[in-house]
Amino acid sequence: MKQTFFVTGTDTEVGKTAISCALLKSAMELGLSTAAIKPVAAGCDADGHNEDALLLMDHMSAPLSYERVNPVALDAAIAPHIAAAEEGRHLQVSRLAGLCRGVMLEGADVTLIEGAGGWRVPLNAWETLADLVRELNVEVILVVALRLGCLNHALLTAEAIRRDGLRLAGWVGNQPGNEMTRQVENIDTLEASLGAPCLGLVPRLDPFSAEGAAQHIDFKKLLGK
Repeated sequence: MKQTFFVTGTDTEVGKTAISCALLKSAMELGLSTAAIKPVAAGCDADGHNEDALLLMDHMSAPLSYERVNPVALDAAIAPHIAAAEEGRHLQVSRLAGLCRGVMLEGADVTLIEGAGGWRVPLNAWETLADLVRELNVEVILVVALRLGCLNHALLTAEAIRRDGLRLAGWVGNQPGNEMTRQVENIDTLEASLGAPCLGLVPRLDPFSAEGAAQHIDFKKLLGK
């Protein structure tokens, strides 16, 4: 059964790409083919390439071109709708959905679509990334940065996902920095309150590797639905 998941986060800089790469690695360890797309990325190098998109390419099995993995690459590392406006470009859900469906039709067992920032990041004056997920009607994986404030951010995001009529397939706790105060108790609260399975808790890894992070993720929890 082919499955597609949208990966969102409780905020920006929570480790969405790192966890997406770990999820791809975990799926491949189960013998599954993988593909990924970052439809909109803000912040590119001199070649017009985004670091997150390049990392996704390095950790998936589908031989997709950069332009298919990251069809909208914006130069400035700022809010996508602002970056697009400064470049005279217009972001539109219908077009982004078509680009995502093109990758989904490649037929990988698992396709991940990685968002930018959090759940309600604007694309234009009336559409957000959440509207893209609604258009595609795919399940969502939430990356929670294990730090002060994570309970509020995670619960509000999960609530918004469900109010948009979408299913939260699971969440991953990621520790981007030092262990937070009362981390175990905070994780217990997340597990009791989010209403979706915890796919894994990834500790701080120095240096980080998708292979190492994948050892802390149980991708099987996403299968067989």
